[in-house]
Amino acid sequence: MKYNYTCKKVSLNDSIKDYAEKKISKLDRYFRDDATANVTFSVEKEHLCTVEITIRGGGGPLLRTQTEAPDGDMRGAIDTAVGYIERQILKNKTRLAKRLRSESFPPPAPTSDFEVQEEQEFPIVRTKRFAVKPMSTEEAILQMNLLDHSFFVFRNSSDDSLCIVYRRKSGGYGLIATDEEE
Repeated sequence: MKYNYTCKKVSLNDSIKDYAEKKISKLDRYFRDDATANVTFSVEKEHLCTVEITIRGGGGPLLRTQTEAPDGDMRGAIDTAVGYIERQILKNKTRLAKRLRSESFPPPAPTSDFEVQEEQEFPIVRTKRFAVKPMSTEEAILQMNLLDHSFFVFRNSSDDSLCIVYRRKSGGYGLIATDEEE
């Protein structure tokens, strides 16, 4: 697995990066060799450490988590993030088996730290249809706020792409824009 590190509002020594690499490398068995782990370290609001880990599995699934730890405990945030990703893999192991390393997904025994129950299906409890209207991003955010939703789907009037605006947990808004496949 390849590792990319980004530090925002904090400078870290190599021991933290080595610790993160050691912990994340335990997930290597679930991915092909061309997988990439992007790790972002940041400190916000009076020593609140944030670690974001995104693993792209070379044609496989995309796994992401963001964890926070108080009082400068960057190692604790790393442990929590890696544990969360491992629980997601174990919880969804049968569905991910086709996408990960091989067709015979190794079923590791869960550690005693947490209990994993596999989801059998994804029940859809409601289907809603609506017209996707062309509008600007600002109009979409206004419409989302008027409806008091956490996200809103729209067609961008400038380039006719399908987009989603959403409210971020940390404040502000996010935009997901689609590209045409080539």
